Amino acid sequence: METSTQSTPDTTPQPPALVAVEDVRKNFIHEGKPVSILKGIDLTIQPGEMLCIVGASGAGKSTLLHLLGTLDLPSSGRILYEGEDVTRYSSARLADFRNRSIGFVFQFHHLLPEFTALENVMMPGRIRGLAGHELRRRASTLLEEVGLSERLTHRPGELSGGEQQRVALARALVMEPKLVLADEPTGNLDSATGSAMHKLLFELNERRGTTFLIVTHSRELAAQMPRVVRMRDGRIEQDRRNGKLQQT
Repeated sequence: METSTQSTPDTTPQPPALVAVEDVRKNFIHEGKPVSILKGIDLTIQPGEMLCIVGASGAGKSTLLHLLGTLDLPSSGRILYEGEDVTRYSSARLADFRNRSIGFVFQFHHLLPEFTALENVMMPGRIRGLAGHELRRRASTLLEEVGLSERLTHRPGELSGGEQQRVALARALVMEPKLVLADEPTGNLDSATGSAMHKLLFELNERRGTTFLIVTHSRELAAQMPRVVRMRDGRIEQDRRNGKLQQT
């Protein structure tokens, strides 16, 4: 006699998303009048994802990036990292969280000209108070990983634009953040150097499992990305993963 068996639904709790943006809005006052920049953003980012945000100038891309980087706070809504609402953190706790958990790469590399490449990469760790020997080892390894093992003692003025941006990328990774936010990281590079930087970002994502969120106007980079979020007038207009439209 056969007995029927019913499959038991999997009730294992799923880990929270790396980042969850919930109805985030950002308003500014300009000449005494309120200006709405972000108008209800909902976005979820999973660990290890590689995604970019595209859209016309003024769409709110950089504003959203600054909020995700906790460099500014939303006017309303929540930003959760692994289930924790960081918008409720004190300024001191937020600064500590930012230093530990988020790396930044900007269009302008913001390297300190009086310091060597190695010293620039070590800077976030020094702010954190990490031991010099371990920090030096970590920074040296990263510079080797981005192809600059022969440039450790060179200052920014002795490096090309592409090399400077690689130093900035190594600096963003030195604290081993789970998330790296990049705002037009190849905007000041020529096409060949920009393509090399694009390749490096993908290699680091695959090798380290680091999550990358990149704001870009580069059609070449956007075409390569597995997930593309398009913004328009302060809202998410489209969210495509591997060419398929996502629910927003």
